[in-house]
Amino acid sequence: MKVYIMTDLEGCAGIPSWHDYGAPEHRWYEYAREIVTLETSAAVQGCLDAGAHNVLVVDGHGHGAINPLLLHPEAKLLFGRPIGYPFGCDESFDAALMIGQHAKSNTDGGHLSHTGSFSVEDETINGISVGEMGINMLFCAYFGVPTVMVAGDVAAGEEARALVPEIETAEVKRGLSRGEARGLTGDENSRFNGAAIHLHPTKARELVRNRAMRAIERRHEISRFWIEPPYERVLRMRKTADGPGKVGRAQANDLLQLLAEPLRWEEG
Repeated sequence: MKVYIMTDLEGCAGIPSWHDYGAPEHRWYEYAREIVTLETSAAVQGCLDAGAHNVLVVDGHGHGAINPLLLHPEAKLLFGRPIGYPFGCDESFDAALMIGQHAKSNTDGGHLSHTGSFSVEDETINGISVGEMGINMLFCAYFGVPTVMVAGDVAAGEEARALVPEIETAEVKRGLSRGEARGLTGDENSRFNGAAIHLHPTKARELVRNRAMRAIERRHEISRFWIEPPYERVLRMRKTADGPGKVGRAQANDLLQLLAEPLRWEEG
């Protein structure tokens, strides 16, 4: 059995902010990499416990977050840049998981919620609002691969179940609800709702391992999130200090073509 694991940083237990943890120039970045890698390794072990024999981990955080020296030795790692859709996914995988996932932009109660960038107001495909989670689920489903488990904050778990009701979730922290971030600038959004109640990282890893194992065991019960073509993608950027945000649009008959298609920009 072959398993695909997409990773991110902001949804892991023990990561409280972007500005101190999210990029190489930030003071706690190496600590954050350790947190992400160990939580991911717990998911790898859960997959192995359930009978997987081949696990690919994808370092999906923009700046990179996986420390190869700390990653579970049975996992293979896709990392380095540039990298784009479909991030190494293909028909050979039996199931997909997401670790360290945050909710999409403007999610009420989400911790560090954003969609690709804190400067994005919203992204839709055929009028359906999707965050990074939804897009990852879609390109996996393109190859017939179900996303069977998501680990992240409580709001991310709710977003996952809204797309795939049967999915397993590991909720490792809970943002303190302050409403939506709609109408903020990107910088304001990156500092919005930074407070959350976290599980201890050790307890979070136990939860992730157990839910990953259960998700792989239940993989045939879990459906795929899918949107039928033809497609229109709309990306709305947040306002800036200089004026309103822009809107980018693309159309295509194929999902991967849509995700690769350059956006045509206009004033929002």
